[in-house]
Amino acid sequence: MQMFSPTPKADPPVLPQVPRPSTPTPPATAAAVAQAQSGILSSGVSIKGSVKFSTELIIDGEVEGSITSSGRLTVGKNARIRGEISTRSVVVHGTVDGNITAAERCELHSGCTLRGDIEAPRLVVDEDATFLGSAKIATGPKPAAKDS
Repeated sequence: MQMFSPTPKADPPVLPQVPRPSTPTPPATAAAVAQAQSGILSSGVSIKGSVKFSTELIIDGEVEGSITSSGRLTVGKNARIRGEISTRSVVVHGTVDGNITAAERCELHSGCTLRGDIEAPRLVVDEDATFLGSAKIATGPKPAAKDS
């Protein structure tokens, strides 16, 4: 019985490389895009100065200074804001010491505290919200009536 054969075996044939079809990337959902474009300042974060953002920001920490945006601001339960807020819409769950100007809507949820004035076309105030200030609720000028 011979263990080693005197003739070498031929190498196996090399097959051509065929590119594998790539897995298509699933289309991004609106919620995923919105989440990717939003920011969060978590509890324990403290900012002194002005804050500017474009789409959406959730603040659960402390901010001392102005907040300006054309987007949506959510003030979390642990948040404490000392300064002016000027955004498209504001939802308050925490504490705000300063005036709020909202282009579309302002919501004061149960348990929140606002010491300042509000100017917005729509205002929602929950039953257990604390609001010390004045509110100017006004929509834009009405278009002139057409004569028939």
